[in-house]
Amino acid sequence: MFLTISTTGTPDRPATDLGFLLHKHPDSAQAFSTSYGTAHVLYPEASAERCTAALLLEIDPVALMRRGKKKDRSAPDAALAQYVNDRPYAASSLLAVALSSVFSSALRGVCKARPERAEEALPLRIEVPALPARGGADLVRKLFEPLGWQVTVEAVALDARFPEWGASRYVTLVLEGELRLAQALRHLYVLLPVLDDAKHYWVSADEVDKLLRAGEGWLAEHPEQKLITSRYLSRRWSLTRQAMERLELVRLADADDTDVEEIDNAVDETSDTEEKPVPLAVQRREAILDALRASGAARVLDLGCGQGQLVQALLKDARVTEIVGVDVSVRALTIAARRLKLDRMGERRASRVQLLQGSLAYTDKRLKGYDAAVLSEVIEHLDLPRLPALEYAVFGSARPRTVLVTTPNVEYNVRWETLPAGHVRHGDHRFEWTREEFRDWAERVAARHGYDVRYVPVGPDDPEVGPPTQMAVFTLTDPTTRTDPSTKEAKAA
Repeated sequence: MFLTISTTGTPDRPATDLGFLLHKHPDSAQAFSTSYGTAHVLYPEASAERCTAALLLEIDPVALMRRGKKKDRSAPDAALAQYVNDRPYAASSLLAVALSSVFSSALRGVCKARPERAEEALPLRIEVPALPARGGADLVRKLFEPLGWQVTVEAVALDARFPEWGASRYVTLVLEGELRLAQALRHLYVLLPVLDDAKHYWVSADEVDKLLRAGEGWLAEHPEQKLITSRYLSRRWSLTRQAMERLELVRLADADDTDVEEIDNAVDETSDTEEKPVPLAVQRREAILDALRASGAARVLDLGCGQGQLVQALLKDARVTEIVGVDVSVRALTIAARRLKLDRMGERRASRVQLLQGSLAYTDKRLKGYDAAVLSEVIEHLDLPRLPALEYAVFGSARPRTVLVTTPNVEYNVRWETLPAGHVRHGDHRFEWTREEFRDWAERVAARHGYDVRYVPVGPDDPEVGPPTQMAVFTLTDPTTRTDPSTKEAKAA
């Protein structure tokens, strides 16, 4: 089986840098032993203008047959144990494993000789002459096009002399696009066996970790995530479910802005810990915990708790006697429960925490009587017309003594080098406010419901654009003030 990777270059950025990225010198042909044969790496062309690396995998059918005897004969790949098959010619999991073995450093994005090139998007062209595709050309496009590839795929006829026989399950594939080489190799590593829909080895629990490592940064949001996960794990339901839950955890982390590495982890240029800047998500959580400690709150609501990081942090503080996490997503609450290990938690500790399903757009009697409520990176996920309903549910109905609200400061977005101009920090954000807009909203809410409000910057407070996160601390000053839910105007009780 055969695969080529090509790129173009200029005199100051030569295409032959591909050799450094792959850790294979263009002037020599190299051979590597694998479990089922020999992998050859060679360069059909290598100049400053254009460079092509080829991976040729020679399969030993006897070795394949002998190893195949040890496998479950009922598995989807049982037929691969035969002497006569397509494995020496068609791209499959055999080629994916060879990729990870021969180009292991490139797959991880590691290149000591040219580290800056490893981080750059290169103009790439990848050709796979014979690719088994269970699902046809349409599925090939569905898998690769969302990843930024321009896809050219042609079905291979069963026999060119007899066109009436139709197409085989094989296609020729050409991918073109500007991507980091590591990204391209990870796409191939996962999707080649997915399209073949068979693996030459037993799929065990560690395959979930392999999938998530190779799928980092793209699989969680892929529209065909479920199909990819199921096929990669040979339709083993228990492993597929485990992988899907972990991918959902990643997606929720992004949606809650709690672990967005490209943005949050690059925040603190002025941090005392210069070797490893403190992620904004951590700074935000610490600011919330400090404000809760200052308020003396013992019974706390985490409204929009997501995957439960704040709940987990609050459990470590013995002064907090009761924590209630609320989220509209049942799945998010399930993941939070697993994260907190509620089923294995001691009785005394478990009595301090509960997770509730509910919408913050509706009043809920279960939320009344608490010392404090936290809305961390929540309001920006609501459509603006629904925001008054949340205001009344929290400030008018539940009425905790302290309410903490954090939200992105849109003015700071110009400091994110990875964020295109005019874009919000996450696709699910319905709005992002300036400091003035946030304060106008907070002052109106405070006046309407009998609260005082002050503001705390979270993250480096830039003298021009302010902090990346803005936090409002509301303190109840008039417990007798009530809001008429029909008018949303404050009235004296």
